[in-house]
Amino acid sequence: MVHLEFQDLLPIMARKLGGEGLINELCKGYQMLMDGEKGVITIDSLKKNSELMGLQDFSEEELKNMIREGDMDGDGALDQIEFCILMFRLSPDLLLVAQQLLHKADQQQNIVHLK
Repeated sequence: MVHLEFQDLLPIMARKLGGEGLINELCKGYQMLMDGEKGVITIDSLKKNSELMGLQDFSEEELKNMIREGDMDGDGALDQIEFCILMFRLSPDLLLVAQQLLHKADQQQNIVHLK
């Protein structure tokens, strides 16, 4: 399986937006890339809408590999859950950011309990 090279912005987004904000942005990205009639991301919708997401430099084969890598049910497309899982899998630093956000939230909750 081919691993795609791209600038990983998810950790930066997670730090700025928090967990809920990041999920909202992933959902917006999914909506931009999906085929409006089929409700999933297909290779055709990915090719057509890829410029909107900064993917214009990827070849058709790389885009097909992206679909293959995320397609867990074998239907040749990405539903919203598959898309989000793929984005997290392609972002190895995101787990560290998630741990930092959880630690920060835990600290804030402890401060509230002390008051």
